Amino acid sequence: MSIQDRLEKVLSGGNVSRNSSRADLIQACVDNGEAFASKNGALVTWTRPESTGRSPLDTIVVKRPESEATIDWSAANNIPVDPETFDMLVDDALATLGASASVYASDRVVGADAAYALPVTTIANKALNVLFLDNMFRPRPDGIENSIFADKPFTLLVCPDQKLDPKRYEGRLRVDPRIGGTSTMVIATDFDRRIGVVFGSAYCGSCKKMLFTVMNYLLPAEGILPIHCSANEGAEGDIALLLGLSGTGKTTLSADASRALLGDDEHGWSDTGTANFENGCYAKLIDLNPKKEPEIFKACFEKKPWKEHGAIIENAMMYPNGEFDLYDERFTPNSRGSYPLEFLTNIKPSSTGGHPKTILFLTADANGVLPPVSKLTREQAMLWFIMGYTSKLAGTETGVTEPKSAFSRFFGAPFMPRNPDDYADLLGKKLDEHGTQVYLVNTGWSGGPYGVGARMDIMLTRAMCNAAINGSLADVEYVKDPYFKVLVPKTCPGVDDASLLWPENTWSDKAAYAERAKKLASEFAAQWDKAYAGKGIAPAIEAECPGRATTHA
Repeated sequence: MSIQDRLEKVLSGGNVSRNSSRADLIQACVDNGEAFASKNGALVTWTRPESTGRSPLDTIVVKRPESEATIDWSAANNIPVDPETFDMLVDDALATLGASASVYASDRVVGADAAYALPVTTIANKALNVLFLDNMFRPRPDGIENSIFADKPFTLLVCPDQKLDPKRYEGRLRVDPRIGGTSTMVIATDFDRRIGVVFGSAYCGSCKKMLFTVMNYLLPAEGILPIHCSANEGAEGDIALLLGLSGTGKTTLSADASRALLGDDEHGWSDTGTANFENGCYAKLIDLNPKKEPEIFKACFEKKPWKEHGAIIENAMMYPNGEFDLYDERFTPNSRGSYPLEFLTNIKPSSTGGHPKTILFLTADANGVLPPVSKLTREQAMLWFIMGYTSKLAGTETGVTEPKSAFSRFFGAPFMPRNPDDYADLLGKKLDEHGTQVYLVNTGWSGGPYGVGARMDIMLTRAMCNAAINGSLADVEYVKDPYFKVLVPKTCPGVDDASLLWPENTWSDKAAYAERAKKLASEFAAQWDKAYAGKGIAPAIEAECPGRATTHA
């Protein structure tokens, strides 16, 4: 029996509820004990400790001859698995779903632009996962039959609470030192047959990020650039994209009441403009301040009847009286809130717009040496896009307990499986065609490294982002940073103390600043040599790499 026939058999079972209403999914979550209704009405849930974040080492891709050359297998995040092992995973997922007391299925799409929306059928044995994807994936739009993927749908099988038999997969999946044997968790994708399996990972983000990866694989072949970014639109129709890894502020900074939000995490840039992939947001909640981040707070914690709410609060501290403590990270600093875009006060319902006027690269620099805002030339924009520097923050991935320097190409390396030139060339082409301005924004530390300095104040960062997006930063005077080569503004509208724009001014120990800046620049050079030397990238781009042919004494 073919996989498709077996899928249809599972879907036709008497235990399956397909395309249930939102209210019915919420009810099922509570009835099944998958979540509780909080005091404000949002659903709250907690996962096992190994599922409080993504598990990159258990995230694998099927390696097939027909697609092998399109994937960069030298990248650490592209972990291959053979087709036979993947078929075993599909067998186990289908058997588990078939034997489950209740199964929930939904038919949604990824992509607001019907021209390239990807139809996705999700089959899970927890209502919570399907409700999460009801928040995050989009209803099937009019015109879906004309999508380039109309006859190439994706199927996602989700068994979040069950565990794989380690003996069955011995020698096929990794050895997990945490349990002292073969891993019992997997997030596996077959790009060619368009099937995904999430088994043993209860982190809701595992499902969302798999489909983002799928889109990132499929779209470049169609001339569409997929971007790990948020996007919003001004009153004049001007689009801004904010790129950055988890914890750098994409969701927070894009939720601006003065600009209509297209989406907070994943977009495509096609020949016709920008389009969100998703239907909702998945925001980090740790230390969420309702005064500084009112939009996110309102979406998650506004009081509503629980049967009508549907926001999902994942892994946050809640007391027995149903109230939350968002400053308590003892369970995990990666607490999350999932909610539909419509919960926000200022969105663009179509989630589509024109070509971006401004792009912001967000980085949370734990070294405290990058300027809080700087302008990038075309070649610098290509360089920083390729390098994707940030500091990996605690809790975003399992096993990360404090920030450390990290390079994640295209600000989303775990989700960018293709060869790097596929993405880089598309960005360069679109910058040339549309004259988009690109800025680097440091949302990390100032006055010293993590543990010494302080995190950038969100209100100060907002002022600098606003100046970049509204165009008032375009014509101020700039000075080239001697270590990182970016162009630092001498003044910035909305920032009263211009001395803060130059990071050295915020350090009491100037020699320590210089030493730390040189060290980070050398890390850039080493990363370039390791990952990109000899890859045919233009010399003009390489020349902008910090630590390479530096101009300072």
